[in-house]
Amino acid sequence: MTETDAIRRHDPHARGFASDNYAGAHPEVLAALALANGGHQIAYGEDEYTAHLQDVFRSHFGPTAEAFPVFNGTGANVVALQAVTERWGAVICADSAHINVDECGAPERVGGLKLLTVPTPHGKLTPELIDREAWGWDDEHRAQPQVVSLAQTTELGTCYTPEEIREICDHAHERGMKVHLDGSRIANAAATLGVPLRAFTTDAGVDLLSFGGTKNGLLFGECVVVLNPGAVKAMKHLRKLSMQLASKMRFVSVQFEALLTGDLWLRSASHANAMAARLAEGVRGVDGVEVLHPVQSNAVFARLPREVSERLQKQYRFYFWDEAAGDVRWMCSFDTTEENVDAFVQLVEEEMARG
Repeated sequence: MTETDAIRRHDPHARGFASDNYAGAHPEVLAALALANGGHQIAYGEDEYTAHLQDVFRSHFGPTAEAFPVFNGTGANVVALQAVTERWGAVICADSAHINVDECGAPERVGGLKLLTVPTPHGKLTPELIDREAWGWDDEHRAQPQVVSLAQTTELGTCYTPEEIREICDHAHERGMKVHLDGSRIANAAATLGVPLRAFTTDAGVDLLSFGGTKNGLLFGECVVVLNPGAVKAMKHLRKLSMQLASKMRFVSVQFEALLTGDLWLRSASHANAMAARLAEGVRGVDGVEVLHPVQSNAVFARLPREVSERLQKQYRFYFWDEAAGDVRWMCSFDTTEENVDAFVQLVEEEMARG
């Protein structure tokens, strides 16, 4: 195909509130990809960009951090959790966790793990909730709890404070368990908390994490970041075994370099968070609309009549979160504008007035 054969098949001005995955790639990321193109670089991660990426991640997470680029978030979670469990191991997580409800059973079917789920308020685990499943280590009939997996932000858009994560890590480590953090929206959490990335990861005792890029302006790619080298095993082999080893890895690595070397990660996440806060504030003023969870990132969860949501969906894409209750999720991204938000809020007002 020549460049004249390609035509634009979508409206580049279209916006919705379905997912931050709907957004395109940030222009600065696209520029970095062009910079990395041309010539030959060694495949499978032995390129200059992946080598430099280690220094980039260590600048954020400390000198022991090691980054393993992968293709996607599910792959990152599966590889990471395999690296801190044995064949009979189990992972304690919130019942709303992405690894439990949105990964098609991959941690269990591909990773061979048992998930021990716990109901949580607003998606957040506590030491007390963890203890509902943190038992039975001498019972040969029970999958052994070996890992606590947190999501930051949670699947319900809420954030753990650094102190809350430190308390969970101390609690888990005292019981011989490791701590994994699913950070598909980790930048949004840091933006909300106003702290460095390491404040609620390395410094709080997290052993390894899945670092999200796609939801924050990357074209593709996530990273498994090992923070505690003594806690993991066979990362290189597990990444390949799990079909997450990119041959042209430089194109994953250079995107993270563009994201993390300066403040692009924080600018983009802060903007997405601000748009969600604007959206939540707008719909709170609409009679009959209920915001269900604290808005601490780029997600707004709301309850309104189903027929109203269905009419809204004809003009803006978004998803039902709980079909039975009529709950919906509205997501903002780095390219959501104030005009997008205000137009949607106005439409909500109009449709609610119709009944």
